[in-house]
Order: sequence, then C-alpha cells, then structure tokens
Amino acid sequence: MHKVETEWAGRRLTIETGRLARQAPGSALVRYGDTMILATVAYSKREIDRDYLPLFVEYREKFYAAGKIPGGFFKREGRPQTKEVLSSRLIDRPMRPLLPDHMRNEVQVIVNVLSADGENDSDTLGIIGASVALSLSGVPFEGPVGAVRIGSIDGQLIVNPTFEQLQTSTINLVVAGTEDAVVMAEGSALEISEDDMQRALELAHTEVRNAIALEKELLANFDVKVFEVPKKPLPEGLESRVRTLATDRIREALKVYGKNERSALTDALKEEVTTGLSEEYPEAEGTIKGVIKTIQKEEMRRRILDEGVRSDGRSLDQVRQITCETSVLPRTHGSAVFTRGETQALAVTTLGSSSDEQKVDALEGESWKSYMLHYNFPPFSVGEVRPMRGPGRREIGHGVLAERSIQPVIPTDEIFPYTIRIVSDVLESNGSSSMATVCASSLALMDAGAPIKSAVAGVAMGLIKEGDRHAVLTDILGVEDHLGDMDFKLAGTRNGITAFQLDSKIGAIPTALLTEALSQSRAARLHILDAMDQELAAARPQLSEYAPRIVMVRVPTEKIGEIIGPGGRVIRKLQDETETSIDINDEGIVKVSGQSQEGVDRARETIELMTKDPQVGEIYEGLVRSITDFGAFIEFLPGRDGLCHISELEYHRVGKVEDVLKLGDEVKVKVIGVDDNGKVRLSRRALMEKPEGWVEERPSRPRPGGRPGGRSGGRPGGRSGDRSRRR
Repeated sequence: MHKVETEWAGRRLTIETGRLARQAPGSALVRYGDTMILATVAYSKREIDRDYLPLFVEYREKFYAAGKIPGGFFKREGRPQTKEVLSSRLIDRPMRPLLPDHMRNEVQVIVNVLSADGENDSDTLGIIGASVALSLSGVPFEGPVGAVRIGSIDGQLIVNPTFEQLQTSTINLVVAGTEDAVVMAEGSALEISEDDMQRALELAHTEVRNAIALEKELLANFDVKVFEVPKKPLPEGLESRVRTLATDRIREALKVYGKNERSALTDALKEEVTTGLSEEYPEAEGTIKGVIKTIQKEEMRRRILDEGVRSDGRSLDQVRQITCETSVLPRTHGSAVFTRGETQALAVTTLGSSSDEQKVDALEGESWKSYMLHYNFPPFSVGEVRPMRGPGRREIGHGVLAERSIQPVIPTDEIFPYTIRIVSDVLESNGSSSMATVCASSLALMDAGAPIKSAVAGVAMGLIKEGDRHAVLTDILGVEDHLGDMDFKLAGTRNGITAFQLDSKIGAIPTALLTEALSQSRAARLHILDAMDQELAAARPQLSEYAPRIVMVRVPTEKIGEIIGPGGRVIRKLQDETETSIDINDEGIVKVSGQSQEGVDRARETIELMTKDPQVGEIYEGLVRSITDFGAFIEFLPGRDGLCHISELEYHRVGKVEDVLKLGDEVKVKVIGVDDNGKVRLSRRALMEKPEGWVEERPSRPRPGGRPGGRSGGRPGGRSGDRSRRR
C-alpha cells in the first residue's frame, strides 16, 4: 500500500492505492475532508470493431456514504440520478482526449462515492482518482490530470468551496487540466465578466498543478508498464490512390454551404471511391472512408487557416443568420422558436404550482426544484433513424447546461411563485443546439410573462490549431465541432457570463487561447441578444390566459393550524368553495393557485381574514354551528368560532336560543370582546336598533364571601353581569 497526503485549501487531501480493489489493473482511494471516493480502471486486451475510442465512465453515489437508506420500494440504488450522470460526463471529458484516439480496447472507469461529509463535493475527487487509476493501469494515458472547484464570495476567489459556501458564491467553476494547460471546464456564474472568468481559470490551473504534484508523488513509487496500441498500417498504396481520387472533389464539396448538400456530395464520393477500389483493395471499405475523413479534416482546417473561410462561407467571427418567433403554439403558456443557420430549437414554458415541484433525494439531503429545463434531441433533427428511448447522457448534460444558463435570471419565489418547466425540442441541428436552447428558452419564458431580469443568449466557440498557427471560430458548425480542436460553450446576459462548458479535442489548451475565445464570444452574445430583442425585448406584461393564477400570502406560523383546521377540514372546504389549490409551508407562506383569478382572489381574501386577529367593533357574516342553553357558537370566519350569548341575541329577554336562531342560519354579528386566550364574544343585538327607553343593567355586585356575578358564578357564558332588561 502506498499513501500520500497534503494540505489543500485548509483540508487534507489523501491519495492511496493497494488497499482496496487490488485485482483491478488500476485503483485509487481519494479522500478530502471526510468525503471519500474509490476509482478503478479495467480494460480489455482485445480490440473491438468500433470507429471510436470505447471509453466508459461510471460515477455512482452510495446512499450509505451519507448514512441514508434509499427511498422507494426496492430500497437500493437504481438507475443513475442526474448528479451521477453529470459527474460521469465530468470525469469522461478530460480523460478522453488524453487517450490514443486510434485505440479500440474497451476501457472502463468506475468511481464509487464511499463517504460523503456534506461539505465537500466528490466529483472533482473522481477526476483525480480516475487520473491516478488510469496512470497505474498500464493504459496509454497522457496524464496525470488534476481538478479543482473555484468559487467567489464578496469578490474573493475560493478554492474548493463547501456546499454551504456555494450557496452564496457568484461562481461555481470546475476545471481539469494537465501541468501545461486546461483540458476541461464547466460551471455557472451570476453574470460575471470575461475578466473575472479569466482570473478564475488562471487560479484554477494553478491549483490543478498542486493536485497533480501529489498524484506524481504517489506514481513515483511505481514502474508501470504501458501497453502499446500501434496504429494499423494501411494497405500499401491505398492512401495515395484515395488522395488522388478524392482530394479535389473534397475541396469542391467544402465550398458547398448547405449541410445536407455538402453531406450528399461527400457520401457520394465515399461510395464512388470505395466501389472503384473494391477489386484492388477488397474488404477495405472502412479504411477508405477513414482516409477520406482525414482528407476532409485536413482541407477544412487548411482553408480556415490559409484563407480565413469556413465551411459555410462565413468569416471566423461571424454569427449565422438568426430568426426568432414567439407565441407559436396557441394553447401553451409560452413558446418560442429560435433558428440560427441550420440549428433550430422549439422551447415551451409551462407554469405550475408548488405541487409540481420536483423532489431531489441526494447525498447532501432532500431538496425541491421549482425550476427545471429538459432538452430533447430527436433523430429527425439530423436526418437519422434510431430508436426513441429515454434521455441519454448527452441530452441530460445539455439540458442542465441550458438550465444553469438561465438560472441566474429566474425571479425569486416571492416575486413569481410559480413552478417553471421549460422543454426544448431540437428540430434541426448543425452545431450548438444547446446554445440555441438557451436562446429559445429565454424567449419562451418572456412569452409566458415570467418577469426574468434579462434575456440570456449562448454561443459555441471553436478552435483550429496547427503548430503555432490558430484560428478561434465563432458559432461553430457541426463539422467544425467534429473536426476541430475545441468546443467552448458560453451563455450569458448583457451584464456577464451565466454558464460555460469547455471540451478539448487535442488535450491541453493554453490559457491565452481561452482568453481570446472569451473576448470573441462576448461580441457574438451581444449580437444574438440584439436579434432576440427585435422579437421580444422584455417579458409580456400579462400571463397567458391558460396559465394558472397564483398568489402568495404570508401568515403568522401560529395561524397555520387555523387555516388547515381539524383534520384539514377548513382548508379542504375553502379549496372546494373557491376551486383552488392551497399549499402552506412551515414558514407560514401560503400559495393559492387556480385557473380562475376570481377564485384565487376569494381564497386569498378568506385566508387573510382567517389569520387576522378580530378587533372589537368589526362586523362579520357568520354561520350558526352549534347551540347551547346559554348561547350560539357562530363561525364568523372559516374555522373561527365565537360565542353569541343568549343575552346578545335580542334586546328583549330570550327564553330559548332556538326561538331566534337555528343550526345553519346565516347571521350578521359584531365583535364585542376578545379575551387573552383569543376567545371572541359576538353580539347580534348590537347591530339592531336600540328600543326607545332602553337602559343597560349595571352588573350586580358580588356578595361578601360569594362568587362574583351572582348565582351563575361567573362561568364562561353565564348571564350575570351581561344580561340587560327593559324597565
């Protein structure tokens, strides 16, 4: 067993190997504070027939890590939750570009969270653990890789902020990289500037080097034999023959601006060359197509670097043509279509009540989401045929990226007490559909009347780098993403950045290039926001007529029981009478929702009356709930009764209460007294005209040694001292 440790941002970081999972080719136990993960790596010694690197990363959170038992019927961990899917992607993205692209051996990285202290997130530890496990496994890996999270509170950058600190942080940035440069970045921010983003990236890379130093200290104890993954040699003469037949045709195809037309020419070329060489090179179809793809990549990159012209004819910093439409669907609460070039997203906003919130059961504890964004990428958007199943990792990841982008402008619950769900369906895709989702979702929110602070737009930046030459591309196409060196998505408002996601295709990217991309992206974002403003510059002043009406009332916590009533009788009755739904939390916040504004207002007014302390002199319309010998109990507010003593029914003497009132009668009463315990005395006669010559009887004086009030003994509701008679 080997173990190394260091102090990192005020907590102890420990990495060890050789104690757990010893049969795995590579394993690492990483601990930070009391959060601990186990990362393992296994690989196949046989190659498989695939045209991509078969790397599989799984991140799993064990509920026992936080001393919890899973909910549900089976009481065991099931399918990965959103956090687990996102963390799997977070670990995969910095590892993949540092493995040989031509490798076809299956590699599996599994990260299990074994202990969670509720303070330190385990996702960055998963990156560190996976890096160590890969380095020990013998897989050809150009690591090690370090990772860190950066926050910012009161303008001060914080290394590895805790969950509590992130609640008030203006940035949540995760960066992974090598000693030389950044490989991956992801996170969200509260409209920070490009300069602040650059400073956070620079600090993050410094801290990444600290983590790598500890990894190297551990790895120095091992002499790992790395297995070779040689590139398969091409059949003699094949490449030159393909280049002769295809190069000029590919150059002509790259001048065709339309994606479908360009793809059709390329596909026809592949078929023609493959057929023409089939006799000379049998069973080499895949190899021939691979050479054509290489030529296509070389020519596209050469044209950009030498001529400054891209596949669709744009300049390097030019955004594609934009069109925006809102209110495209007649019965939804808010809808918008955003089209940028050949990428199109339809976003629909639905507004709901508190009962529509999503419960999240995580290691950090239970929480509720009242804002969510879901992203769908159907096969027809790229002209493909494939099975329609549940959302994959890509769809979940893109949806969360768009959700984070808009989160900073979502109004607080006090301002807009609605549950918000946005669904983005990508209808057409040729690059940056997640950023088109951000734009469409922002417009759909404003179309629904949600008072968001400002519109949000997003753009994807690309990179072509050959030696010392490079070109930063604005608003990349699908082919520029696929054959380029970087995909840097940035979203934000006019005031600053709200979310970002960086993926490298070539390993480490120098900070200077990221700075250039940040500056270029701001100009593009402002251009897109200008186009969006031409369609809808601010939230509509009125909600959709089909959206529910919701009002919020804050009541004293001690009044919550009065609103609910015994067994929920009062609140159910109020909901039935007003056709509303009423939700109350422990803090005394009451949300009333319903389709009718009249019903919502009536329920709100009733709740306000119920929680108001009755004052002497106020008049109510009440309902007789029960009758006794000494008076009637009248419900003058929902769930609130008061006693109208028999002497307060009429100015003349009443023999029996039933002579005046019956159960279920509606009666107007006046408050004539409220005691220290909140018991209310009511009067019916106080609202009648006083008979001529009427004189109130003075209360009788208590006899020496006797009980006050005469024979009645002054019991509650007794007649002595209250009764009046006519003289």
